[in-house]
Amino acid sequence: MTLWKGRLGDGMAEEVAAVSVSVGFDIVLAEDDIAGSRAHVQGLGKSGIISTEEVQSLLAALDRVAAELAEGTLRPGPGDEDVHTLVERRVTALAGDVGAKLHTGRSRNDQVATDLRLWCRRSLLKVASDAVELQDVLLRRAREAGDAYLPGYTHLQRAQPVLLGHHLLAHGWALARDVDRLVATIDRLDVSPLGAGALAGSSLPLDPDYVAGVLGFSARFENSLDAVADRDFVAEALFDVALLGVHLSRMGEEIVLWSSDEWDFCVLDDAYATGSSMLPQKKNPDVAELARGKCGRLIGHLTGLLVTLKGLPLAYNRDLQEDKEPLFDSVAQVRLTLRALAGLYATLEWQHDRMQEAADGPSGAAVDLAELLVVNGMPFRQAHELVGGIVRESVARHVPLVELVQSHPDLGDAAAQLLEPGVPVTRRTTPGGAGPAAVAEQLERFSRRLDVDRTRIARHGGGAGAPVAETVAE
Repeated sequence: MTLWKGRLGDGMAEEVAAVSVSVGFDIVLAEDDIAGSRAHVQGLGKSGIISTEEVQSLLAALDRVAAELAEGTLRPGPGDEDVHTLVERRVTALAGDVGAKLHTGRSRNDQVATDLRLWCRRSLLKVASDAVELQDVLLRRAREAGDAYLPGYTHLQRAQPVLLGHHLLAHGWALARDVDRLVATIDRLDVSPLGAGALAGSSLPLDPDYVAGVLGFSARFENSLDAVADRDFVAEALFDVALLGVHLSRMGEEIVLWSSDEWDFCVLDDAYATGSSMLPQKKNPDVAELARGKCGRLIGHLTGLLVTLKGLPLAYNRDLQEDKEPLFDSVAQVRLTLRALAGLYATLEWQHDRMQEAADGPSGAAVDLAELLVVNGMPFRQAHELVGGIVRESVARHVPLVELVQSHPDLGDAAAQLLEPGVPVTRRTTPGGAGPAAVAEQLERFSRRLDVDRTRIARHGGGAGAPVAETVAE
């Protein structure tokens, strides 16, 4: 079934069908296509374009199509170019000639734009909900960590000791920004394109504001050309997901390092690790590695769409068909990764003794020595140079740092006490810092932030607990 046979006839070359048929992937829009069609039919009835009886007939047919898709009894046929064609074909078969009125005042251009916004609105909420679930795990593990500490790193070199809870919450705050971006993207895309037609609206007395309200959009389009050409919201969604993927990749990389024998900061639960087909002793961090690896896939999808969009003239171009597969795949992959990492972090066994041993090297308190000198009146740059020289001497002469500190006239026994195991981390007192009091406050602030974000997600209709894979037909 083609929708233009009056102009071109029924024939479509096999090669054209192979390159243009999209029902194999846009079938995931079926729920949204039916929702948009229901609203469109109601709008046609409200405007008097079709009768009340015709409205009821079309709505009943659409309900039947939705049920058949959900049951798996309706599947795309050889002539179904896309999900819109499939739905209209079946509605016409059920409703007879009235079915031919379904597309009145509507183009596939504004139809697919509406479908895609509806899909993004609910799917990005699910991504945000999954991110909050991972944040919940990080918050719980941060609370459980108590006073456990480990080295904080810069340039992958040991820098200063930090509480384990502080380190875990660093990832949690990055995810909070991801959730914020996702919700903001949903706010911006919450505009109905339905009524824009192919590009210029319609001579029929359509009511786009009414239809937007039926679909739960906060507004309708302002410019019909922009309405059918705009895919900014897809690019934004792909960016949000790609940057979320970058954060998940960073978390994965960390677990790869920490679970190695060389670091030995954590032990993976057997359920979140794999073995080797050849090496009997192996316990591999595949979940963490896949989190790292999938990030490239997400970035590639974003880059590909931006290149597709960059040279398109107004208004609709068939190039825009290429927005769906990367979007659908990115959302599916990031949701799988979020849930797998939530399970991994929930079941990690921390090696607290090993972490603390690595953090207790005396050089980790070097800045504390410098700051003690500052408190005693020495300019920081001079203090920095003095302590750096003592560290250099300790390394060069193989003399314990504590001995040099004790014997130095500007330092002495009081300064040497700062080098005792577990002392430096307690001295991080500034708000947002890595010490006990600051982290205790941060835990409460982070918990409140999660409550706020749950409320924001719920305001848009929730999303928690939804399945990762969304298909209505194979």
